[in-house]
Parts: sequence; C-alpha cells; structure tokens
Amino acid sequence: MSIFVDIEKRLGSFHLRVKLEAKNEVLALLGASGCGKSMTLKCIAGIEKPDRGKIIVDGVTLFDSEKKINLTPQKRRVGLLFQNYALFPNMTVRQNILAGANREKDSARRNARASEIMNAFGLMELADHYPSQLSGGQQQRTALARILVSDPDILLLDEPFSALDSHLRFRLEQEVREVIRKFGKTVILVSHDRDEVFRLSDSIAIINKGTIDAFGSKETIFANPQTRMAATLTGCKNISPVKVLDPSHVRALDWGIDLKVQGDFTDISYVGIRMHDICAGPGENAFVCNVIEEIENPFSYTIMLRADGFENASLIGWEMDKSDWRRLHASQVTLHLPPQKIILLKGDIHG
Repeated sequence: MSIFVDIEKRLGSFHLRVKLEAKNEVLALLGASGCGKSMTLKCIAGIEKPDRGKIIVDGVTLFDSEKKINLTPQKRRVGLLFQNYALFPNMTVRQNILAGANREKDSARRNARASEIMNAFGLMELADHYPSQLSGGQQQRTALARILVSDPDILLLDEPFSALDSHLRFRLEQEVREVIRKFGKTVILVSHDRDEVFRLSDSIAIINKGTIDAFGSKETIFANPQTRMAATLTGCKNISPVKVLDPSHVRALDWGIDLKVQGDFTDISYVGIRMHDICAGPGENAFVCNVIEEIENPFSYTIMLRADGFENASLIGWEMDKSDWRRLHASQVTLHLPPQKIILLKGDIHG
C-alpha cells in the first residue's frame, strides 16, 4: 500500500505544511512536541480536515480540496492507534474488538474474525475484562487488535509507547515490531524518541514547526541529518555555528577551534559531531582540552571538555566506556575530531 500526502492546515499562528510519500514501509515522523506530527496523522485519518491539499492511499483519494473530496473516517480504511488507546471503558475486550469489526455485517464472520485476532494477540483469557482491569501492555494489544480486525489499508501509530512505564517499553516495542511485520503494508509512526524511531522505521521525516526539515532512509538521516534541528533530534549533542575559512576548513565559533571538514559547504551554518565519534590522542583536528566535568552513566562516562586557552568557549561532550576513561583519566586530554565524522549542517529550514 502507498500513501501520498500534500497538505496545509492553519491553527492560529501554527501552520502545518507537510508533503510526504511512503510505500509498504514504516515511515517515522520524528519531532519535538507541538511540531505537527499528531496533527498530520489526524488529517490522514479524517479526524481533522486540512485547509488544502491531497491525501491518497493506494490510489484512493481520501481528501482533495480542489475536487471537494473528504471521506469520513469510517470510509478511509485507516487504522489510528491513539496515545491513550481510546478503548471504550464500558466494553469488554471482546466487545471493543467486535466494535472494530463493524464493517463485517455477518455476525458469525465478525465473531470468528474477532476470535482469530484475539488468539493472535494473546487476549482470549482477557476477553471478558474491561479496560480498567488491564495493564498498559494489555490495553495496547487490545487497541491494536481492534484496529487490525478491520483490515485497514494503512496503520498510524501515535506515540504508541508514551503511556507505558519505561520497563515495559522494550518488550512491547518488540511486540509492535512483530505486528508491523505481519501487517506488511504502510505504517506511519509518530515519535520523539530517536532510538525507538531507529529500531522500528525504514524512513524518517524530521518535522520542525509544521514543516519537514529532512526526509530519507533512517541510515541517511542519522549519518547526514542535513539541518541543525534534525541533528539535535537524532541525538547529536555537539553542535556549533561556523565561519567558513576556505574550501576545506571552518571555524567552530562556539568551541573556539578550527576544523578540517569534508563535504559540500553550500549553505552550511553549523557543524556537529556525535559524542561517541570523538577520538582520544593525536590526529587530524587534534586539540588539547581541559576536563570540566565527569558525568557517570550506567555503562559510560560523559566527559565535558573545553578547548585549552578558550575560557569562554562552549563545552564539548565526549562519550567513553567506563574502563577506557578510567585508564585515560586526566584533568587535561588531547583528542581529535576525524573530518569524516564531522556533520555539516544547514540552518533549520523553517524557524
């Protein structure tokens, strides 16, 4: 199944302008709270109406402002999993799932389909339980079963793990990954968690203030996030504005150091480097740093550094295994930033 979305919607001062395509893959919408991720899903599902544009799923037009087409949510064959799962509190698990199968008019087939999917999701023993009697994970499985029993053409997941305790997330993420694999059609996942997005998605669209800043395969977006916001959302902690010195060198203004870099300088405003890509010892882009702070994590240290001789420079974070830092431990260290690991970044496309 394929999806094409090209829509605009204004809500007060907020302006959503999204254009994207996906086909038989998991597309993640990654962005900060309030950037327009959930609104995009609601427009696809028909809960919200865009001001203009088109939404087409597998050749079927769900919305077209010019042609005055706006199918109701019930006619769109779109499965949307809300953050809070939106189960009917006065219905049992079986009744909730049967409600999702209401397109099937034959009661025997509807009951058979509900039982089939309840078995698949391990819900038969909970058939007569109400949502208030279920754990967070059981509620999520029930909500997914209610969606999939209707055989949707596309699956939309809005922050599917946000309502769960952290210790449940990883196990339930594995279950959702299996659901996605068996679904075999296009899935759009909304999240602000970069690790979750990387594990579950094939492609990523970075949304910033209602507009897509970057779009591509997950490998491409993490390796070359393209904009400052995209780099931040994919976990790059070290970002500095730059001044271009010559075709292969820039000055990182926040850090007070000159760097040799590789790549296209067109419209470059920032450089970034991930904390684990910084290397100890001499090499290209080597400089001496003073250790300002050591932050202990469960399995690593984050070392906060400042270039020696630049007392007003911003700190640089360096991630190291505990054993490596304990061997190297010093108040002043020499490190280098490999040119091929330095990310060249444009300013955010909007804002």
